[in-house]
Amino acid sequence: MNEQFIVPLNGLAKGWTRFSLFAGKEFFSEFGNEDVLDAGVSVEAGIEKSGDYLGVDLSLDGFLTVPCDRCLEPVRLGVSCEARLSVKSGSFGGDSPSGMTEDGREIVFLEGDGAELDLSQTVYDYALLSLPMRKVHPVGECAAVAGRYLSGAEEEQSASPFAALKGLFDGK
Repeated sequence: MNEQFIVPLNGLAKGWTRFSLFAGKEFFSEFGNEDVLDAGVSVEAGIEKSGDYLGVDLSLDGFLTVPCDRCLEPVRLGVSCEARLSVKSGSFGGDSPSGMTEDGREIVFLEGDGAELDLSQTVYDYALLSLPMRKVHPVGECAAVAGRYLSGAEEEQSASPFAALKGLFDGK
């Protein structure tokens, strides 16, 4: 994966360490995601090391360009989210599966010797999860060809044989 997202834990000093990272189109391409047409996500990472505790605070801000669900033309959507992680490994006191929570933080368990923390999967997941369910242009901004078909679908629905039943129980 992307080397800039791998944090060596053994060399971290006690207290807070801050990193600034960037996830562009190439970053998302490494995951085999062809739906991300362009990207520009700034990642601010703060890592707190204190005894056996290792906390990671991530802040993502930027954009992803993906195909519009209506017209399939590119639509640029904002990405803005935060992630709070509690990292555990054999050297930090844990060996259970990831996904649990502790004090409002998602617990991530490291495999092996726990010498490195790869933030790439976390950044990828949180960036994509911050997108809306329906990835569409604002109303009226879809490609003109798609607009014709979308308005045609509304006309077809009103020509449906069930359209006459629409107001049956409205007392009309």
